[in-house]
Amino acid sequence: MTATAEETTPQVVLDTFSGIALAAAAANVVMQLARLPIGHGVAESKVESGRVDKHPVKRARTTLTYIAVAMLGSEDERKAMRQEVNRAHRQVRAKEPVPYNAFDPELQLWVAACLYFGVEMIYEILYGKPTPEEAAELYRYGARFGTTLQMKPELWPPDRAAFEEYWQDGVRKIEMDDVTRAYLRDLTELRFLHAPVRIGLGRFHTFMTLGFLPQPFRDELGYEWTPRDQRRFDRLTRALARANRLMPRPAREFPFNVYLHDFRRRIKSGRPVV
Repeated sequence: MTATAEETTPQVVLDTFSGIALAAAAANVVMQLARLPIGHGVAESKVESGRVDKHPVKRARTTLTYIAVAMLGSEDERKAMRQEVNRAHRQVRAKEPVPYNAFDPELQLWVAACLYFGVEMIYEILYGKPTPEEAAELYRYGARFGTTLQMKPELWPPDRAAFEEYWQDGVRKIEMDDVTRAYLRDLTELRFLHAPVRIGLGRFHTFMTLGFLPQPFRDELGYEWTPRDQRRFDRLTRALARANRLMPRPAREFPFNVYLHDFRRRIKSGRPVV
C-alpha cells in the first residue's frame, strides 16, 4: 500500500494495516462510546445513515476508509476526508438527556486515543513490542486520528508517556447507563443482524470483542471474563499472528487497501466518500 503523502510512511505504520485488525473493530467502538456523551449521542442519533446497527456495511466502509486515509493519505486527502466527516457530524448533536456535540474537541481526542490504542494493540499482537524508535514513529502518526477530525494538534499528548497518563485518566471516566449499555451489548452480540448471522457468529463475535477490551470496559458492559477465556484468546491471537506473517502484503492489507483505492476513485469522480 503506497501512500501519496508528503513523507514516506514508516514501516511500523504500514505493518499495522492488517485485515486481522477487523477482529478488534467492535471492541474499539465500545471503547469510544464508553464515554457517556458519545455513547448517548450515537445510540440516540436520528441520523440513521451513520449507525452501525442500521447500516453495518456502509458504516464499516466509512470507518475503515477514515483509518486508511488518516494514516496513509496525503494532506489534501486528509483535508477532503475532514470536510466529509464535518458534513456528517453537523447532524449529530443532542441536548437531552446527555448533551453531546460531535465537534467537541475533548471527545474527539478520546475517539482518536481509542483508535490509536487499538492500532498499538494490534501491532503488538502481530509483531511484538516495537523498538523505542518504532513506537515513537507510530505514536507521532497516531495524532492523525484526531487531526483528520477537527482536533487541534496541540491537544494530542506530546509523547507516549503523556498519552498513558491521559489514557488511564480517560478509562477512569468511562460510564454507561442503560441506554448505552444496551446499545453496546447489542453491538457486541450482533443482535441487530438477521437471525442466521446472529446465531452463527454472535457468540464468537462476543468472545473476540471482549478479548480485545481492557477489563474496565468489560466490567462496565456487565460481562464476565475468566482466566480460561484469556488463555483461549491468547492462543487464538497467536494463531492470527502466524497467519498474518504467512500472507502476502496485499492480502494482509485487505480491506484497507481496497477502501483507500476506492476513496481516491471517489475523490476523482466527485462522489461522496462518507
